[in-house]
Amino acid sequence: MQPPGRENRIREPAPATYQDLAGALIPTLRPHLDRPFGFFGHCGSALAAYEVAAQLVAAGGPIPRCVVVSSEVAPQDGPYGRFLSMNRAELTVEMAAIVRHLGGTPVPDLLDLAVTTLATDVAANAAYVVPDPTRLPGRVLALSWTNDTDVRPEQMGGWDRCGDTRFVTLPGGHFTFLDPPDDLRDVLLTELLTPS
Repeated sequence: MQPPGRENRIREPAPATYQDLAGALIPTLRPHLDRPFGFFGHCGSALAAYEVAAQLVAAGGPIPRCVVVSSEVAPQDGPYGRFLSMNRAELTVEMAAIVRHLGGTPVPDLLDLAVTTLATDVAANAAYVVPDPTRLPGRVLALSWTNDTDVRPEQMGGWDRCGDTRFVTLPGGHFTFLDPPDDLRDVLLTELLTPS
């Protein structure tokens, strides 16, 4: 599934809030949710994954078996993150670093386009204030990383208010998930294959 405002849907405006994003994704996702499923979200996308699950709960299902939230504080503990205080120039530096980390070379026009989407994502994160989060009937796996300086493992404790939560810390940094180590794949498979 490709959300609006990205890759082959770049001409479509990216949703301004996680609530809007979830509302737009659910009709597209529903035909694929006829079997056991789970969601994975890293950083701000963890909040988007949680919001999709919460809206599915409110609508009477289907319900994800597990929502895996990586490197993000719980909804009631945010908004949080260093990107929230960055201006466009600083976000551009960060995006260029991510492109290089993935083995690419930043191209100015494409970098500008990516930063436009990133800025929308950061604004959505800043707007996501949920003091009383929905408790999901499925499991929550709060995944942290030993060398993550953006969200430390001890900052993820609030996820226990969002469902039956298991906390796992894996070796690596904030972007280790982009080149998934075997232990991440093992944890995800265990969560998705364990019946609710």
